[in-house]
Amino acid sequence: MLEVEGPGLVLADALASLHITLAGKAEVEPGDLAVIEASFLDGRLVAGRVVERIAPREPPTSRSPAAEISGSETERFVARGVGKALRARAEALRAIRGYFERRGFLEVDTPSMVPCPGLDLHLDAFGVEGAPSGKPLWLITSPEYQMKRLLAGGVPRLYQLARCFRRGEIGSRHNPEFLMLEWYRAFAPMDAVVADTEEIVRSVVTLLAGSSVIEVEGVRVDLSGPFERISVGEAFARHAGVPADEAIAMATDDEDRFFRLLVDAVEPALARVGRPVFLVDYPAPFASLARLKPSDRRVAERFELYVGPLEVCNGFGELTDPAEQRARFVRDQEHRAKAERAVYPLDERFLAALEEGMPPAAGNALGVDRLVALGLGARSIGDVTAFPYGWL
Repeated sequence: MLEVEGPGLVLADALASLHITLAGKAEVEPGDLAVIEASFLDGRLVAGRVVERIAPREPPTSRSPAAEISGSETERFVARGVGKALRARAEALRAIRGYFERRGFLEVDTPSMVPCPGLDLHLDAFGVEGAPSGKPLWLITSPEYQMKRLLAGGVPRLYQLARCFRRGEIGSRHNPEFLMLEWYRAFAPMDAVVADTEEIVRSVVTLLAGSSVIEVEGVRVDLSGPFERISVGEAFARHAGVPADEAIAMATDDEDRFFRLLVDAVEPALARVGRPVFLVDYPAPFASLARLKPSDRRVAERFELYVGPLEVCNGFGELTDPAEQRARFVRDQEHRAKAERAVYPLDERFLAALEEGMPPAAGNALGVDRLVALGLGARSIGDVTAFPYGWL
């Protein structure tokens, strides 16, 4: 891409730009593609001249399908800086892989088409048409079941950067297709994965931002010190005026009120703390695939991390009891049916792996797009991905 600027030109591609002072008159127009001959002195660019002008293509006619497409690749990747964001994203992925390689984790790659995409009450999956098996398949909402089968099969430390797919998730923080970092530690407590999470988030965001102090949607957040940790019950007592025991009971007795207070009172307060906050010890009804806490079975070994107003991950001390897991799955099927949502079959191979024996473990699922957006100060994850939903 070429822009005329005073007596010179600005040359730019998706990754960088360069100002050139011209030695003569340039017969070029903004947006042209051009061949430039540059002169250097002691390794420094001092002047250049236009050797050849390559005019851009003619704009599409009103009858062309391209005329219906708003925006251009040049505008998105060069002028809006998405190309530079992709380079930063690559740096983040290198840092993530380096973190796990230094700690002896194995990077794995599991299928995107599965017989059960998960039974989370709040997630819906994309079905796959024409599956060769003739049986229904869906795109994964998470690689969790398959990664846990690898744990049961004897892989003690593993991680994956997986493309995940969720219906109905479109917005500044959501895309129907997104990149998930998911990892598991066998024979490790939840605290070990919390420590992983803190180090990964701090190092990647600081790398991209160039500072440990960032601004997230107008909120200043300092990542340099230890991240705060607070239980769900304590957070309700402190920020919603509801005693901890009452908040835990409310999760069973009045789920709608629980989530209303969480969204309206607790999460905004966590955003204002000024440093990242781990919200831990979720009430048992929201355990999902987490084990219940041995010292207080009203709550589960589940945590989420908030960086300012942004929630970036969801981690567990993992449930390994096959009977309890099957009972939870059946209950989730019943709840989905009652809510008139798609009901997915049980993943019998995953349940068989639990029967065979999955080791005690902890794991986490972290949104990479959100993490990169945090480091670059982007308001939308679409600004740090090559082709978000609206650009397909």
